[in-house]
Formats: sequence, structure tokens, C-alpha cells
Amino acid sequence: MIDRDKWQEIFQALRTNKWRTFLTAFGVFWGIFMLLVMLGSGQGLENGVTQGFGDFATNSVFIWPQRTTMAYKGFDRNRSFSFKDGDVEAIRKTIPEIQYLAPRLQGGGFRSGDNAVRGEKTGTYSVYGDYPDFFKIDPVEILEGRFINEIDIRDRRKVIVIGNRVYEGLFDKGEECIGEYIRIQGIYFRVVGRFKSKKSGEGANQDNEAMFMPFTTMQRAYNYGDRVGWLSVTSIDQVPVSVVQEKVIKLLKTRQNINPADDLAIGSFNVEKEFKQMRGLFFGIDMLIWIVGIGTLLAGVIGVSNIMLVIVKERTKEIGIQRALGATPMHITMQIINESVFLTTLSGYIGLVTGVLVIEGVDHLIRQQGDEAGFFKNPEIDISIAIASLVILIISGVIAGLIPASRALNIKPIEALRTE
Repeated sequence: MIDRDKWQEIFQALRTNKWRTFLTAFGVFWGIFMLLVMLGSGQGLENGVTQGFGDFATNSVFIWPQRTTMAYKGFDRNRSFSFKDGDVEAIRKTIPEIQYLAPRLQGGGFRSGDNAVRGEKTGTYSVYGDYPDFFKIDPVEILEGRFINEIDIRDRRKVIVIGNRVYEGLFDKGEECIGEYIRIQGIYFRVVGRFKSKKSGEGANQDNEAMFMPFTTMQRAYNYGDRVGWLSVTSIDQVPVSVVQEKVIKLLKTRQNINPADDLAIGSFNVEKEFKQMRGLFFGIDMLIWIVGIGTLLAGVIGVSNIMLVIVKERTKEIGIQRALGATPMHITMQIINESVFLTTLSGYIGLVTGVLVIEGVDHLIRQQGDEAGFFKNPEIDISIAIASLVILIISGVIAGLIPASRALNIKPIEALRTE
């Protein structure tokens, strides 16, 4: 415990040169403040990017046909081809590491729109033909009604699930949409569900402007035959999706008579690989933030140590008198360290509180903006980081006082008394 006299000694020592004390304390304040703000900002950026995925299955891969770049078995290079229903069945039967396999079609081609009409209202939206398993890979939030089911697939029902923006474009606010009909390229479909994307940003906008119908219905209604646009695949637990990706592409090359060395004939996008790279990037950002933040804090601690050295020099005669009167080395050491810890802890605590308040304020503003905030969501400071910061403050205060305390112990009472 520090008694009242010792507290008065600490305050008196720090008040001797207020401006110098303020500048030194500001260094510690700024170090902790910037560390917390940078960590909170890094977390906000990571939250924004990961929330952009929604509940998307990160152990997934998308595979689509392109054009061959090598001749093979009498087929010329630059040949176009399509996946077929038979390819899907062969993949299901021969690759046990697959968890979900969802073939997909898009009306009019990739990222194109189809005219949708309901009464006097029209709109241009993306239309997809899907299996129910696709919504296990890329889940959406059902607002009313239901998803596509296996009976819809089996009976080729002319039903459709619409995104929230499709509803806003073709229906009046509050109007019931379930059971109503929408005409898409001259064919009527009954609405059985309405959904909202779980993603954020542009990905959410694309989902909410889409309509999903049974895969088999799209094949028959729009004369696709047994053609498949592309495949969405996930792997079972403990199996990297890259293993499944390699096996699926190898099987498809065999069935489509593609040269095994032709790596450009079949395109793919490995979400798991990209997600791991993104995680690695954020880990690197966090490490850089800690290095910069601790470096800034260290500069402040060095400033505290320097001011304590100056204080010890100014109090040489006082320390000599204390030694002459019987003050122990531990007493002198604790006196210097207490002053150092008090200065660093007080200024650092103010920086900690200010940093948390700034992050909370930014978080409040972002929540008010909603989806318009883009790739920056919910900046936050983990409680463990706050505790670690407080521990760093205390340790820094002790370290900052060790060198000045050592200098004070080296002062001989007789020489100190001679000091003017």
C-alpha cells in the first residue's frame, strides 16, 4: 500500500514540470489509443469481409465448362462442350468425399437478366434453375413460404422462389405474394416463397434480385435438354475440397474426352482456398497492427523512463538525504517505480477508455448506415485484448522505472549531500 505522504511525493514530482509530464504521458496515451483503434478497425474490416460471405459454405468449389485448348482423340482444340445430367450422376456415384452436389442453370447465361412480368409491372432479374442442395451451400433467409423441394424437382413443377428486391419490384408493399403468378419469358410460374440474402454488400444485392425455380423445370421449360450450366460442390468434414475438386475435374475430363493435360478446358473457383488466403491476410494485418502499436507504446514508455531519469537527477540531494537517514534500497526503488507505474497506468488507462469509446462510436454510426457501410462491419475490441493492454501498461510502468531506480541506488549519500 502507498500511504498519503508517498502519493503526495508522486504528485509533487510530476507537478514540478507539468508540460514535460503531459508530453510524456501523452506518448503512452497515444500508444494504447492507436493500438486499440487499429485492432478495432482491423476486426471491423475482417467482420465486413466475412459477413459478405453470409453463411456461405467455405468448403465449396464451383466448376464450369470452358473451351478446350488441346486436341484429343480426334477432337480439335477450341471445342466447346457442356456438362450433362449423366456427368452429375457419375460424380455422385464415384466420389464419396462429396457432401453436397448441386448442378445449376441460369436463364440467358451468366449474370444476365430475364424479363419478368406481373400485371402491369415488369422487371429484369436473374433466373436460376437449382436443386434444394444449393441452398445448403449458399443459404438464404426465407421470409415467407418455402424453398424448392425434391417434389418440385421430381414433378418439374412450375414454381419459383423470389428475392426480396423482386418482390419490391413486382408487388405492392404488404401485398401477399405466395400463390401469385409471375410470367418469365412467356411462361407462368407460381410463387411459393420469398427470401432475403444473408450476405452483405454487392453479393446481397445480386441474391435479392434473383429468382429460383426447380432445375428440372428450367431444363424442360426452356429447352435445355439434359444440359448443366455449372456445378456447386462441397466436401465432407475433414476432407479438403481441393481433393474433391481434383477428382471431379479428372472424371469430367474423361467423360467429355478432354486431354488430361488441358487445365484450361474446365474452369473452377475454390472458395476454401480463397477463404484461407483471406484468413492469412487478416492474420498478417493483425500482426502488423500489434508490431506498430507496441512500437508506438514502447516509444511512450521510453519517454516515461527518460522523464524519471530527469526527476532522479533533480532529486539527487533528496535521495541522498533519504539514504543517509536509513532508507533501504527497496524503499528508493519502489518510490521511483511507483511514480513510473502511476504515470504510465493513468495515461494508458485514459488512452484505453478513449480508444474503446471511439470504436463504439464508429460501430454505432456503421449500424445506422446498415448495408451501405460496405466492407466494414462491427469494429470491436475483444475483452482479452483490453485486459492484455492493462497488463502491458503495468509491466511497461515497471520497466520504465527500473533504469531510473537503478540510477537512484547508485547515488552515494555523501556525494548527494554535496550536490547543489
